[in-house]
Amino acid sequence: MYAMPSDQERITNYLDMLTGQRKLSDHTVDSYCRDLEQLLALADGTPLLQLKEADIRRFSAALHSKGLNPRSISRKLSAWRGFYHWLLEQSIITVNPVENIHAPKKNKPLPKALSVDNAVRLVSVTSQKEEVTKKKHPETILCDQAMFELLYSCGLRISELTGLDIHATRIQDYHSVGWLNLEEHEITVTGKGNKTRTVPIGEAAITALRKWLTVREKLLKADSPTDSQYALFLNSQGRRISPRVVQLRLKAHAQQLGLPMHVHPHMLRHSFASHILQSSGDLRAVQEMLGHASIGSTQIYTSLDFQHLAQVYDAAHPHAKKK
Repeated sequence: MYAMPSDQERITNYLDMLTGQRKLSDHTVDSYCRDLEQLLALADGTPLLQLKEADIRRFSAALHSKGLNPRSISRKLSAWRGFYHWLLEQSIITVNPVENIHAPKKNKPLPKALSVDNAVRLVSVTSQKEEVTKKKHPETILCDQAMFELLYSCGLRISELTGLDIHATRIQDYHSVGWLNLEEHEITVTGKGNKTRTVPIGEAAITALRKWLTVREKLLKADSPTDSQYALFLNSQGRRISPRVVQLRLKAHAQQLGLPMHVHPHMLRHSFASHILQSSGDLRAVQEMLGHASIGSTQIYTSLDFQHLAQVYDAAHPHAKKK
């Protein structure tokens, strides 16, 4: 009399196929083996051939509730799906119960923001090396200071910063996509989705901009293209500054100040949003200043703000301190 193979025997046959026919490495096959052994454990005596989509969904939820990260759950589901697909090919089953099951969405990492002290230090302090450079090439240092202050003051994307003109301009085939209005203490930028917004500028940034504008024309050249003639920020060749140059200058500036992290322009945007939210709690205002189409994109900063509060609590509350 023919005896039906057990679940364990079917798993063994499947793993043998992976080794013999598909030539998978021993390490990979071992991983499949562990994942399928876990499926057996989760089934808790229910034959694998009898498992339904609802069972697999329940197993996935159980793994998630135990703290297994989405990537690991996705790998296990992939191993289970492959096993049931092989059973389908063998005409042992008619439906793959894992086919439509997906792992929980991966948690988006919180944006990295500077502390208030580090942000202020970054945009307002020059290093000893930069002080030396300032005496020889004041234009470069004053340009950097104005750019860094403006990034933090207005929460700009780097493309919005480098796209700024000294004022709104429309001549022939050229028109500004972003511009400075120094008298009104505001800038207008064109962000994602070609949407225009106006953002106020803080006093520290206004002061830095005024200093930069006193030396800006020294970098301009008679043969500079129209785009550069009106650009607010220029490189050492008198051309509109590029996002890459801003990134490199900000990174070098942070390193010279000894900040213990990799600093990039978008970190100043995150810092702007986080610090404004900490002070005001006005999520809608932050959304408008950042130019987010959806409030959901801005809400991530509430998590960042709570993370900051939790750190303060852990450091200050007597019962929160680790023994």
